[in-house]
Amino acid sequence: MEDECEMPLAVPDDEDIADILRRYRRVAVVGLSKDPAKASHRVAAYLIENGYDVVPVNPSCDEVLGRRCHPDLRSVPGRIDVVDIFRPAADVPPIVADAIAIGARAVWMQEGIVNNEAAERAASAGLKVVMNRCMMVEHRRVSQG
Repeated sequence: MEDECEMPLAVPDDEDIADILRRYRRVAVVGLSKDPAKASHRVAAYLIENGYDVVPVNPSCDEVLGRRCHPDLRSVPGRIDVVDIFRPAADVPPIVADAIAIGARAVWMQEGIVNNEAAERAASAGLKVVMNRCMMVEHRRVSQG
């Protein structure tokens, strides 16, 4: 079934997650919404408040959270460390292809987003991969402990 949820085949350990959160500070949030009620908006605002350089990626917005929005990853100037994805799992493969092309260091698929094939492509290209986890929740957990 196409709407059936995948289970992540590779799960990073706590040390890998902490390493991503501590070392990589420039985060492109793909699918960042202008709507403050949406998870992508709340997570991005949290990341900004905690010292991350958040780059909004959404072709339907000019600006989000006071930052210029880019239509896609390839149009973002400068290096991106983490590509944080808030898009349906079916939309992930081309985003991962762009993340690889721009030299990102990690791909992070938010809670409820799993695409094992795209994750395998990213990992094979040398990117760290996190699936089905919230960057904000993991940051809070790592920071506290």
